[in-house]
Amino acid sequence: MPLPYPTIIPGLRAPSETVSGIVYFGRMLDKIRLAAAGNLPEGWEAARGAAVKKSFDDRCCQFLHIDYLALEAETLKSGKSDEELLEWAFANGHRPTEDELEVWNAFMLKRGWRDSGTERVHSRLAEIGLPPGTVETMFEFIDLDEGRITAPQ
Repeated sequence: MPLPYPTIIPGLRAPSETVSGIVYFGRMLDKIRLAAAGNLPEGWEAARGAAVKKSFDDRCCQFLHIDYLALEAETLKSGKSDEELLEWAFANGHRPTEDELEVWNAFMLKRGWRDSGTERVHSRLAEIGLPPGTVETMFEFIDLDEGRITAPQ
């Protein structure tokens, strides 16, 4: 069952915010920390990490060639900054080139716009009572759903 719209979760940053130039990574760290503190909605637990293939958490870990559970353990034990955790990910996985970063960021920012994710954006909009086309990407939907932007009138 969807959460009430908008779903305001203090301490959860927008998916487009970057850590050292990489979108989404910081949001994934926020979800790890919020879950550990008991501040992430219960319904989100099943979709965290690699539990759902092709989720944004799963895609981010695949992009960096890291194991989600290892990142989660490092995040919770270390007290490292987001930038230090990204460096940990690079050291334990893959350090992307500038071209790889550009492709990753563009893919993530545009996910749902005229691609196989479009239907997902439409179904999520329907869950909160809004018509298709209200927003075009999953990042825009997340920002709408979490109250960072408002639906056009």
